[in-house]
Amino acid sequence: MILVKKEIKDLEEKIGKVPKFFRELAEKDPEMYQMVMKLESHIWDDGMLTRKTKKLIAIAIAASLRDQHAVHAQLQGAASLGISKPEVEEALRVAFLLAGMPAYVYGKAKLDEVMP
Repeated sequence: MILVKKEIKDLEEKIGKVPKFFRELAEKDPEMYQMVMKLESHIWDDGMLTRKTKKLIAIAIAASLRDQHAVHAQLQGAASLGISKPEVEEALRVAFLLAGMPAYVYGKAKLDEVMP
């Protein structure tokens, strides 16, 4: 269980708030938990794109899907990565261009809640 807590703490440093689902998964299905954590690490680690760029992409996607939980969690993680409100606003403008006004309005409303 100590290893799980460390993995979740490490993930929180990478992406921000970790959903309760991960903690429950570790207890209920440890094998699946390990596979998910390996994928999470692979996706969020710096590569050709920085973690910061990936976070901005994730925010724009979550806003486009109007996924309240994902937008909120991604925005919380953005602050821990040093992402500014203007950077998020620019990513949301890209979402607007591709996903329409509802994605932009939804993302902007959540942004103003999480990063006043």
